[in-house]
Amino acid sequence: MNNRRSANACNRSGSHRRQTGVSMVLVTLALFMLLAFTALAVDGGNLFVARNELHNAADAGALAGARWLYTDDGSAVDPNANQIATDAAEANDSQKTSAEVLSARRGHWSFANRNFTANPSLEPVDLFGKTTEELDLNPNFINAVEVVTARQQTQVEAFFGKVLGFDGYEVAARSVAYIGFAGTVRPQDLDQPIALCKQALLDPDGNYSCDVGRFIPEGDQTGGWTNLQHGDNGATDANELRDLVCGDGNPDQLNYGENIETNNGQVQSAFGAFYDCWVEATNREVTWTLTLPVIDCESGVSPTNKLVGAVTVHIVWVINNNQESQIDTYAPERMSLAPDSEDVEWRGDWENASTDGQTRWDDFTTHFDLENQDGDSADWRKMSIFFLPSCDVHEPKGQTGGENFGVLARIPVLVD
Repeated sequence: MNNRRSANACNRSGSHRRQTGVSMVLVTLALFMLLAFTALAVDGGNLFVARNELHNAADAGALAGARWLYTDDGSAVDPNANQIATDAAEANDSQKTSAEVLSARRGHWSFANRNFTANPSLEPVDLFGKTTEELDLNPNFINAVEVVTARQQTQVEAFFGKVLGFDGYEVAARSVAYIGFAGTVRPQDLDQPIALCKQALLDPDGNYSCDVGRFIPEGDQTGGWTNLQHGDNGATDANELRDLVCGDGNPDQLNYGENIETNNGQVQSAFGAFYDCWVEATNREVTWTLTLPVIDCESGVSPTNKLVGAVTVHIVWVINNNQESQIDTYAPERMSLAPDSEDVEWRGDWENASTDGQTRWDDFTTHFDLENQDGDSADWRKMSIFFLPSCDVHEPKGQTGGENFGVLARIPVLVD
């Protein structure tokens, strides 16, 4: 009996010791897990802050590099863009430590493929005669800057992680900024209240072309008047249009993709003012270079049309209302490119001293390849404006987001 009691006492004592040992193991594991979760929470939060700051630095560097990716006039890639991106990124701190820049590279961003291809080329790509889609897939079209920032030399500090054997953490961030074609029009970027149809600027393949001149009005797909305002009521106020002619241009910013108010009628007062302005600016002997809005005229012109771009054109001739029957008197005799223009596609100066106005006009339209929409040479007709789309380098304007009509944007956007 006493032996059984003694054995039971021993069993209970051994069981208690085993239970105590298991409890110690569980407590140790619990403390370890608690420490691990604490390290994850504290160090993870610290890493999140550091990476956000590195991302801000990468964003700043990429945007600065893309902002200066081209020379001031947009004619060439700026060789200093990578260094500008590096300097801007390094000017940002990550937890009071200057961001390290692992790379800052110019190259090509493709929206179709959603990828960046580094390309050190400084050669500008001809923007004309190419669709936006073609340029999007051309890796030689330098349109973006990629910046990668990191904390490698000075790692992000480990707090509780040191207990687990981590001395610090490496972290990196990447940003790509893209600069494409203008997607907004800044105030006063447009010169006259005349909108050109994109259908008059594109060749049969849909490429922006400056090989053929047009005139307005010609059918429903050449152009019309606009009050340079977003809205749906139409540009019907003749006095408003007349006051915009030879004024300060669009008073407010305009956004591509939104409708602007238009008018396809013959607004005599506005046209008369435009004619007088043209004569004063050119003496009817040199081109008049204007930047005008581009609208989609698939369904005709007015009362509203979608704003899709801006384009620079050379006005080569204007025929006023009372000149239709006086071609001998008013037909052009000479035409030269304005001194402040350097159009790469200029056909050369023209002159014809014939006393027969129709002869001069036929020679003029042939020299400058002025055509109707059906492809025939442009007729002498009243209240018409004859223009050549410009292949000159266009000063960058507005924010990125538009289609290719030869005007690059000034302000880049982040894409990755």
